[in-house]
Amino acid sequence: MTRRTDAHPVLDHPGVEAPLFSTWRVGTPERQRLTVDAVARTWERRPWPADGLLGYHVYTGHDGSTLLHHSQWASEQAYEGFVKTHRQERVDEVDTAVPGIERAGLGRYRRYRSGARGHGSAPVPGCVVIVDVEFESPDPGRQRAWVDAVFEALESEPDQHPGGISAHFHLSTDGTRVLNYAEWESARAHIDALAAPGEGIGSATRQWRRVQNWPGLKGSTVARYEHALGLVPG
Repeated sequence: MTRRTDAHPVLDHPGVEAPLFSTWRVGTPERQRLTVDAVARTWERRPWPADGLLGYHVYTGHDGSTLLHHSQWASEQAYEGFVKTHRQERVDEVDTAVPGIERAGLGRYRRYRSGARGHGSAPVPGCVVIVDVEFESPDPGRQRAWVDAVFEALESEPDQHPGGISAHFHLSTDGTRVLNYAEWESARAHIDALAAPGEGIGSATRQWRRVQNWPGLKGSTVARYEHALGLVPG
């Protein structure tokens, strides 16, 4: 069976070898809500589709028009089996309930490094921030080196911004992107951190300048989300 949960996913779960991310554009806050409800109904009325799927989570974008989908798979082979047998019927039912959804494509990743606030118990995230970084060409070594440089910059930070809970860096399997799934106590905490001195989050240190001017760095986007739906095997 399929069970709904309010719990956020465990991003560093050792059994997740194929984390997948995708974005749906639905247009309005009302259509966000309707789509989340349609996904919940579609999945809850069916058995859990695969042993290799550990969890499926949907998030509403603070822009009022997008949804983020994150599924945690034991392997890409398990996901491909789901596509062949169970995916289309779910897509069709959701599209019947909410016509006109634009799916912006699926990103396949591997988690590389995670970091968390080192004191006290972690609060429930009030905001999930997705930082999507794109490079000019495929280069797995550059992906890893850039993430390592981010951790060096964080360690050099003289005054950490309050409100950050954790950061989980994922490398795209095609070698061109890095996705940071960052948990924050609230959207306001993240907004205040962005507004602090320096370019983005981080002081104007040599380490942060190195990160921001990395060779081959094409661009990046930042989007805030709220966890709206969690589905796990019952």
